[in-house]
Order: sequence, then structure tokens, then C-alpha cells
Amino acid sequence: MERDVYGEALYDFHSLQELKEPLLLHSSYGDIEEMPIEVFFRDEEDFPELEHIALALCDGHVLDVGAGVGSHVLHLQSKGFNVDALELSHSACQIMKQRGVRHIIQKDFFELTEGKYDTLLFLMNGIGLAGSIDGFRQLLCHSKTLLSDKGQLLFDSSDISYLYEEYRIQKPEHYLGEIHFQYEYKGTMGQPFQWLYIDQQELIRIAHEEGWVVQILFEDDNDQYLVRMEPRK
Repeated sequence: MERDVYGEALYDFHSLQELKEPLLLHSSYGDIEEMPIEVFFRDEEDFPELEHIALALCDGHVLDVGAGVGSHVLHLQSKGFNVDALELSHSACQIMKQRGVRHIIQKDFFELTEGKYDTLLFLMNGIGLAGSIDGFRQLLCHSKTLLSDKGQLLFDSSDISYLYEEYRIQKPEHYLGEIHFQYEYKGTMGQPFQWLYIDQQELIRIAHEEGWVVQILFEDDNDQYLVRMEPRK
């Protein structure tokens, strides 16, 4: 079984309130970044405006997809929401339990078949788990099976085309928002994974083809934007 180095770093930070060694993120555009682990443990005062808007728009029974260590779930719980935390990392699920998250589902999003949700929440570019444009189409299709009649998707993403200019690297054959990542912690490499960042034009085009209504609700100064979507009736 592959080591969950991301989960190990989260657990060490949760236990010690600091990391002796950094959590590193290797990327296909050639950079190695230090992942600021405290970002996963933020509370309400530290949420950016985009996340505050998304959380305020949550409605009914909420599924937080890729819940991490439960920062957004704990906020919604405190507001009286019925919210489920979906997370694949066993260590992250253990931390959520210790932090007081009530409903935890340790599963891959695409393997979740039960439940009718009014809101599917994917924050911190959570839809990135789709991995590719084809994967995003599959995510939209699967989301329809999990939504109630009045259900909505809330997520943020960003246009990362600037990276190719900044790093002076050639644009790939595939969609340029499909990025390969790999975590490294204490000298151990995690399993490589693909993550998707999607620009607004591509998002709107695909959403319309797949039968969704799209609202761009907010944009910040870093090319990040917040989207609300619902299946076309």
C-alpha cells in the first residue's frame, strides 16, 4: 500500500503544532514548493473572501468533498448544517474525528453512490480531483447522481496559463490546466497524482455541453474564481 505522506504531514502538524521537516510539492511545470501545512487547519477568521461567500451559499444537506482536516465542515457544523465530510486520506479522517467532525466518509468521490445532497462543496480547488478535462466531465455526470432536485455545486478554480510564461516552459499537448503533482515528506515521495485547474471559458463551455447552468459569483486578484452550478432543468 502506498504511503500517505500528505496524511503523515497533517498528522505530525496536528500532534506537534509544527513540522520538523517541510511538506514539499513537486509539479510538472518544474517547481518544488513548500506546502504551508497550516493552511489546512485554518479557522473562520483565516478563510479568504471567496470561501466565506461559498460557505454562506451552502444550503440544506451539504457534502464537503476533499474535506481535509475539516476546517469548512466545522464552520458549517457550528452554523447548524447537516454536513458530511468526504475524504480519502485515513490520517485526515482521524484528525477530523479528533477535531469534532460528526459525519465522516472515507471514500473516493467517484465511489460514493449513496446520499442526496443539496450542496456539493469543493473548496481549495477541490474539483481538481477530476484530474483532467475528461475527468471533469465525469465529475459533473457523477455529481448529478448525488444531488437532490434543488441541488447545487459550489467550487473555485483558477486559470494557471500564466505559469507557462512565468516558468518559460512549453505548453503541453493536453489541456494546460492538467498538472502532475507529487508530495514529498521526510525524504519519502508520495504517489503521483494529476490535478485540474480550469479556466472560466473552458469551464462554461463544458458545463453547457454537459447540461449545467453556470454562475461565476466572485473573482479575486489571483485569477481564482468562485462558481455556482446546477443541472439544467
